[in-house]
Amino acid sequence: MPNLKDLKNRINSVKSTRKITKAMQMVAAAKLRRAQDAAEAGRPYAARMAAVVNGLAASVAGSDSAPRLLAGTGSDKTHLLVVMTAERGLCGGFNSSIVKLARTHAQDLLSKGKTVKILTVGKKGREQLKRELGSHMVAHVDLSDVKRIGYENARQIAQDVLGRFDAGDFDVATLFFNRFESVISQIPTAQQVIPATVSEDAEGATDSDAVYEYEPSEEQILADLLPRSVATQIFTALLENGASEQGARMSAMDNATRNAGDMIDRLSIQYNRSRQAAITTELIEIISGAEAL
Repeated sequence: MPNLKDLKNRINSVKSTRKITKAMQMVAAAKLRRAQDAAEAGRPYAARMAAVVNGLAASVAGSDSAPRLLAGTGSDKTHLLVVMTAERGLCGGFNSSIVKLARTHAQDLLSKGKTVKILTVGKKGREQLKRELGSHMVAHVDLSDVKRIGYENARQIAQDVLGRFDAGDFDVATLFFNRFESVISQIPTAQQVIPATVSEDAEGATDSDAVYEYEPSEEQILADLLPRSVATQIFTALLENGASEQGARMSAMDNATRNAGDMIDRLSIQYNRSRQAAITTELIEIISGAEAL
């Protein structure tokens, strides 16, 4: 059983930890507001971009003149997984949920005889994936020095991915990130970006009865628009990840603060009982000594 000094030191230690977790919770709450606003502001643009690309792609899909980013390479042998996680921890299961989804997807592809290549964005995902899939990792993007994610960061990642595609390094590219729903809900998401997918019911799609004439041709417009669409999807994923990270950290630090308070209460009760027992023992010894005289 620990003595009174050990209990006192432990109580003080937990109190110090509670101050840290409370401060981190408040910082995450302040950052969450900005990150959530940025993610929500980017969704309409991303949805409209997807609708425009979808409308153009539907008219040229399957033709010999379709851009390579839409038609693909004609094979799905090699897959590039772009795994986006945080640079820092202490955010609950945020990083683990993304890594788990990416790992499951990679193992499924490998079991089918596919070639898997992994590009990580964020240190935490890289640390977890290299334990089992280190031989499949081809690149890493470090954003630890970036204070606020901007479109330029997404554009650089997109250029790297597009350069690898043009060089024939892969056939299919998929993004892995957390989509922000609320402070306590972030949804792990896998989204294919190359080749571009054509959905018949894309959000914001135009009326099917409307007829449009494009100048220049749909193929030329798509050749310029598809690389921008890839960058837009990466930027949207980064914004969603940013909001999800702060929401997960705020929730995790709130739970840690509550647990620290509960532990302090339990240790205080144990300390008071031990102190009372020590005082009682001393009184019994004094009384016994007095009666012996």
